[in-house]
Amino acid sequence: MSDEEWERFLRESVTGAADAPVEPSARAREVERRLRERPGQPEGWRTYAPARPRYRTGWYVTGLVAAVALLVVGLFPQQVVGWFGGGDGGQAGAPAAESERPREAPGAEPALRPTLAQPFRGSPAVHWADGAAGITVPEARATGWMDTAQVARALRRSKDFMVAAGLDSRVLRGERPAKAIALLNPHQKDVQDYLRTAMSSTAPTSDTDPLLLFSRFRPGQARPAGDVVKTRGRLTYREGKRGAVEVTADITFVYPVTPAGDRGRDAEVVRTIVRRKVVMSWDDPAKVITEPDTMSLVSYALDMTNGGCSGPTGYFVPPFGTADEQPTDAAHRVDPYDRSKPVNGTRPTGNGCATATRS
Repeated sequence: MSDEEWERFLRESVTGAADAPVEPSARAREVERRLRERPGQPEGWRTYAPARPRYRTGWYVTGLVAAVALLVVGLFPQQVVGWFGGGDGGQAGAPAAESERPREAPGAEPALRPTLAQPFRGSPAVHWADGAAGITVPEARATGWMDTAQVARALRRSKDFMVAAGLDSRVLRGERPAKAIALLNPHQKDVQDYLRTAMSSTAPTSDTDPLLLFSRFRPGQARPAGDVVKTRGRLTYREGKRGAVEVTADITFVYPVTPAGDRGRDAEVVRTIVRRKVVMSWDDPAKVITEPDTMSLVSYALDMTNGGCSGPTGYFVPPFGTADEQPTDAAHRVDPYDRSKPVNGTRPTGNGCATATRS
């Protein structure tokens, strides 16, 4: 070996050859092993990664609870509604809007007394619509002297009359039913005579009682139990005399009331139930003397329970405390919620009162 080769050998033994293999460190060997076992981005030497939550068991539990809930709702829907306070304590869903006369009376409700918080509890009316929403208006079509648009307007105005006569809060407090009267033909002499007498007399008779057309309570005797009156009914129409459009309203109103002087939370609640049938004629002005947007009354009748039986006073008189003297024989017992039967025209007089089988 020459001197140059020997010198180069000594120098490389100290500094290392450029292409000599390098022994990996312990850290490098550990990283290489992890990469082989778990491909992906290596974790830092001092990096903390929290354990990932496992959801598989949670989803199983959630699905099981949902399945059980659906099963309970399917098997006991009425009880579930009651648990959550729905329907004012009722047990069934709201019925569809009434488009024809029902074939039977509504089903029985639990024997629960009404309260100020739930004035319709224990009554089929708990499922009925509130106020004007419970009055079904049919689709309009050209009839008699009216085209389709005119019939639609006549139906709207007919509903307005029933709302003004039976739902207006001021009328219910005994005030004059001005809105309803404004819809009546001022040239119909017999009706105008009735209105003048009924609205001014302090001693109405069975023929001049304002209750024949309007729902009224004496403010000093009764006050509404809440702001809601439940209704159910419908309008129908046909061609009447002289080409008139004759609209018939058949509507049941349920008025929950409480004694006027009792402001306690446990005040007694009585439901006065009134079913009205009013036939209205929208006359052809070319054949009948009338005014625009007014109609003539063909007939009007009502069935009433829990409204007093001591003779006409011009106001409903709910039987608070003890039941008013009412006939108890079978001929005078009626289900005020049974709309499958025709209106009998039961007036609030001693001989015509009926005892409600339920309220």
